[in-house]
Amino acid sequence: MHESPIIELLGLKVDLSIVLMLLVTCTIVFVFARLATRNLSVENPGKLQNFMEWAVEFVQNLISDNMDMKKGKPFLSLGLTLILFIFVGNMLGLPFGIVTEYHDASSAHIFGKTIIPVVEQLKLHEEVGVSWWKSPTADPAVAMGLAGMIFVLVHFLGITRNTKNYFKHYFQPFWFFFPINLIEQFSKLLTHGMRLFGNIFAGEVLITVLIQLGSTGIIGGIASIPLLMVWQAFSIFIGSIQAFVFTILAFVYISQALDTHEEH
Repeated sequence: MHESPIIELLGLKVDLSIVLMLLVTCTIVFVFARLATRNLSVENPGKLQNFMEWAVEFVQNLISDNMDMKKGKPFLSLGLTLILFIFVGNMLGLPFGIVTEYHDASSAHIFGKTIIPVVEQLKLHEEVGVSWWKSPTADPAVAMGLAGMIFVLVHFLGITRNTKNYFKHYFQPFWFFFPINLIEQFSKLLTHGMRLFGNIFAGEVLITVLIQLGSTGIIGGIASIPLLMVWQAFSIFIGSIQAFVFTILAFVYISQALDTHEEH
């Protein structure tokens, strides 16, 4: 495995590869959305417009499967952004990687800052590789950040729009179930984020292993090509499923926060 380009900035350790990949992901999603909605037409819609309309309808169905559409309509933009962002993020690490090699600690600098892991690893190894291109969702900080955003939104909606039922459900079916219900809320946060991180990270680890297999010799190189193609195709499927699962779980949690017993 390669090291991450981590530098210290204002007392904080910043992973430059994550910053870069988040910017790339946001740019791709923004440009795609802009191109798909640039020349909207009812009579002669383009391919991108057709795809965007399909994506919007897909997210609408996700919402209507979990809650009343009147309540869920304000979250359509959130759902569309989530599924596009996570899907693009999941795909970025599949086609290629960008790795720089360092043999001397004096060269391990960028923007005037020391690349910390390189300096530390050069004390143990003669050569250290730094990975600059990977899926942002393969990092636990990004995956848990997305899950944390949904976690905060869910509880904000519960407290402000469904106050009585929100607090009441912590003591159901009996008051002494409060600790269990409290743990359940934090377990949702962990599973929501770590499921996304675990699946994407595991996929990229296996791709790295297969690439290293290809560098072991002629036999390894021949064997790694079909294995890499099969695994990358499977990773596209996994990445799509994880974008879907993360988004639908977000709507399940939002629905639970807005749900009232009177609606049953």
